[in-house]
Amino acid sequence: MKIVLALLLLVLPWRLRRLVLQACFGYDLDPQSSVGFSIVLAKKVVLKDRSRIGHLTVIRGLDELRLSTNSRIGNLNWITGFPSSADGSGRRSALLIEEHAAITHRHLLDCSDSVVIGKFSTVAGWNSQFITHSIDLNIARQTAKPIRIGKYCFVGSRSILVKGAELPDYSVLAAGGVLTEKFTESYCIYGGVPARKVGELPEEAKYFGRNVGYIN
Repeated sequence: MKIVLALLLLVLPWRLRRLVLQACFGYDLDPQSSVGFSIVLAKKVVLKDRSRIGHLTVIRGLDELRLSTNSRIGNLNWITGFPSSADGSGRRSALLIEEHAAITHRHLLDCSDSVVIGKFSTVAGWNSQFITHSIDLNIARQTAKPIRIGKYCFVGSRSILVKGAELPDYSVLAAGGVLTEKFTESYCIYGGVPARKVGELPEEAKYFGRNVGYIN
């Protein structure tokens, strides 16, 4: 029923649709936020000022979606979760995008556990995958762990990040890299399959000191 109503609401202009979503779904939507022709279904939705979700993106099944100030999700993304109340495992199905961070276009995010994109970070290009759950062969069941992208990071096209992976602050995951573990060293390039440190980055690089999130 909820998805049917969400589809019907797409014909409304955003200003009116925002009011209906707040009244019917209890979403917290700043007047300066915006959502294009996209389906957004989560138990809790918070869009801060000047945050934006583009067109033809589907977000469903999450406990929480939170976009901070000036953050954005682009077009044609597929973002799904599985509510944590369903299994009592302690995980939290959430996508949390901090201020001035961005997910661009045509990415796939499995948010069975939480995915955090740190401030001023960019999931760039297209066709990257964030996968927070998989089968644990030792216990023959599905398990999930969070994925975290630190602040001022850059994730290149067609990257894959699996459960428990973490990209530290001020880092780059090179295009096509497969991040399988938690790294801690900043100002580094990580790349390869599986990803390893492959280079270092200058701390004075302008990307790491900018005060505008999305780079055109």
